[in-house]
Amino acid sequence: MPRESKAAKAQRAREISRRLRERYPNECALEFSNPWELLVATILSAQCTDERVNQVTADLFIKYPTVADYASADPEQFSADIYSTGFYRNKTKSILGAAGELLERFDGEVPPSMEQMLTLPGVARKTANVVLGTGFGIPSGIAVDTHVTRLALRMGLTSAQKTKTINTDRIEQDLMEVLPAEEWVHFGHAMIWHGRRVCDARRPQCEGCPVDDLCPRRGVK
Repeated sequence: MPRESKAAKAQRAREISRRLRERYPNECALEFSNPWELLVATILSAQCTDERVNQVTADLFIKYPTVADYASADPEQFSADIYSTGFYRNKTKSILGAAGELLERFDGEVPPSMEQMLTLPGVARKTANVVLGTGFGIPSGIAVDTHVTRLALRMGLTSAQKTKTINTDRIEQDLMEVLPAEEWVHFGHAMIWHGRRVCDARRPQCEGCPVDDLCPRRGVK
């Protein structure tokens, strides 16, 4: 493919975003009713399907209705409550630790700030972007998970290289440079939906893909 100018890449990215919005109008697949519940669900979603997380949180959010309930929860019991999401001990440490920090430093409320959220246990940029964007409506960046990483590389929207340790911060910055801020939140979710349903890691379904003609690596894994 000929070298693409920054302006051409931005135009292509915006068209990809527009088409994906038409195909996937809904945003986050996680079910929640406030920023704290979204933070809990997002932490639980690491290496776990959203369907499983929603099954677990349906009971979890009833059993632990407030941040204080999480902060005072018994770690062993909480681990049992979230066991089916995998990596339950680390997730327990992150969630209960975050609850304690919120009570101690933020009056029990999730802070609507990237800088402050990154001080919470278990919270990195991807999680913070999800909570800020979907929970608060603040486009702080683009949540880059494995799906977004794979699709950004395939679609030629990033200068990052496909290596064992891919620079997700570089991918996020590249995507933010070619898309307006008002597209960031939905674009991240749409790329995740597309990665799950069409642009599979092993067998991308290029036939019928809404952005097939805009992808320079059609059919490449």
